Amino acid sequence: MSRLRDKYSKEVVPALMKNLGISNKMRVPRILKVVINMGVSAADKDALKGFAEQLAAMTGQKPVIIKSTKSISNFKLREGMNVGAKVTVRGERMYDFIDRLISAALPKVRDFRGLPVTSFDGRGNYTFGIKEQTIFPEIDPNTVTQIQGMDVTIVTSASSNKEARELLKLVGIPFVGK
Repeated sequence: MSRLRDKYSKEVVPALMKNLGISNKMRVPRILKVVINMGVSAADKDALKGFAEQLAAMTGQKPVIIKSTKSISNFKLREGMNVGAKVTVRGERMYDFIDRLISAALPKVRDFRGLPVTSFDGRGNYTFGIKEQTIFPEIDPNTVTQIQGMDVTIVTSASSNKEARELLKLVGIPFVGK
């Protein structure tokens, strides 16, 4: 069992039951999945392949290549062109990814003070952006030819932002602000 899953079951669940006034253990909010999305310019197919390999190294599973759904002439984009890659991680890999994100990747961000507390969507999901992929320990910065950002969405079973914020704070996500 991963370190974060063990922490969740032994420390986070009892704390959430106390803080949120929940009497049933099954009602406690939990993290369902993490979606990592990388958008790439449509012109560079080799870069997309490299970014997909890096995404696979970060998460431990193969990413899905995203194709455009419609043509936009101003962006020189045609329907069906490859425009990005995404990975949805669940279960043990999800806990491992969040643990590495909290303990290894985010501390490597320059001038990092915490993640914004305003990025919740109203339904208990949290999304934030990462500006470069080289903060992850699995990526060798010497082999990276192009810096690419990504969006990370943490989907929870919480019904409100307050519950989700409390869950993620107890799990160890570093927030800045109120």
